[in-house]
Amino acid sequence: MSGREGGKKKPLKTPKKENKELDEDDLKMKQKLKEQQKALNDLKTKAAQKGPMVGGGIKKSGKK
Repeated sequence: MSGREGGKKKPLKTPKKENKELDEDDLKMKQKLKEQQKALNDLKTKAAQKGPMVGGGIKKSGKK
């Protein structure tokens, strides 16, 4: 191992992303995804506020 090989190696350069033009369908899809994500986050916060659900201990079967 020579001294030049040690240390971090530089990452390869990635090509720049092209800006795509979005049509109406893409915009509707993005808006729908945002709304779903927002609703999911709201449900998560509501569930976290109520605390853990306690099941009442060990469940017994009906058989003896």
